Amino acid sequence: MVPIIRYRKFYYAFSAVLVTLSIAALLMWGLKFGIDFKGGSLLVGEFETTVLTGQEISEIAQSINLGEIVVQPTGEKGVLLRFRDVDEQTHQQVIAALNEFAQEQNPENMFTQRSFESIGPSIGKELRTKALTATAIVLALIIGYIALAFRKISYPLSSWKYGIATLIALSHDVIIPLGLFAVLGRFYNVEISSAFIAAILTVLGYSVHDSIIVFDRVRENLLRHHGETFDETVNISVNQTFVRSLNTSLTVILVLLAIYFFGGESIKYLALMLLVGIGVGTYSSIFIASTILVSWYDRMMGQKAR
Repeated sequence: MVPIIRYRKFYYAFSAVLVTLSIAALLMWGLKFGIDFKGGSLLVGEFETTVLTGQEISEIAQSINLGEIVVQPTGEKGVLLRFRDVDEQTHQQVIAALNEFAQEQNPENMFTQRSFESIGPSIGKELRTKALTATAIVLALIIGYIALAFRKISYPLSSWKYGIATLIALSHDVIIPLGLFAVLGRFYNVEISSAFIAAILTVLGYSVHDSIIVFDRVRENLLRHHGETFDETVNISVNQTFVRSLNTSLTVILVLLAIYFFGGESIKYLALMLLVGIGVGTYSSIFIASTILVSWYDRMMGQKAR
C-alpha cells in the first residue's frame, strides 16, 4: 500500500506554490473579461484569400470611429474582432469597410461574417453579478450537503470539518485555473466569457464528486474499523479509491484534449479551463482534501496532549 498520507507536507508545499502564483497573477493582471461581462461587440469572419493584418484592421476601425479594437486570428484565414457596443448600422458599416479594404488589394478577397453578437454594458454588469452570486450559492450548498451526508460521523472529526476540507480543496481547484487564465489574458488576450462560469461550476461539481468518493470510503472504513489509527484509515481509503478516481478523470481528460486540439477556436479555451480544472480537482481530492482531515486530526490530538 502506498503511504500517500505520509508525504502530505510535500503536497501542501506544491499546492501552495501554485496557488500563490495564481493569486499573484490575478492581483497583478486580473482576468480579461469578454463582452458578456463588460459589454461590447464580437465579430467573427473569414477572408477568401488573404487575412488583413492587425494594423490594417485597426486603421479601418479608426476610419469609422470604432475606438479600441482587439484583433485575434482564428485558423488560416479567419479573424475575431472585439470592439465597443454598436448598432446594426455600424455593424454593417464594419463589414462593408473590411470588404472594401480587402478587395482593394485583391478583388477576389471577400470577407464573410460567420457570427456577430453585441451586448450592452448594463447587461454585462448584471451577468457578472449573477455569476458571482451563483458561484457563492453553489459553494454554500456543497458545504451544507457534505455536512448533512456525513452527519453520522462525529468521531474523530465532526461532519462539518469534512465540508470545510472540501471547501479548501474547491478553492484550490478554482484559483489555479483562474490564475492560468489571468496569465493567458495578459499575454495572449484570452477573455473570460459567461461559458467560463459554467466551466467553473462544472469543475466544482466534478471536484466535489471526487472528494465525496474518498470521504465516503473514509466513513465506511471508520465504521468497519479498518486501520488502527485515523491516519491509517484515511490512507487505506485513498489507496482504495485512487485508481477509480484516476481512471474516471483520464477518460474525461482525453475527451477534453480532443476538443482542445480539434474542436475549433470558439471552444478551445473553454476546453482548456475544464481540462486544467478537472486535472487539478482530481489531484486535490486525492492529495489535499483527505490529507487536510489528517492534519486537522493531528493538530487536535496535539492540543489535547498539552
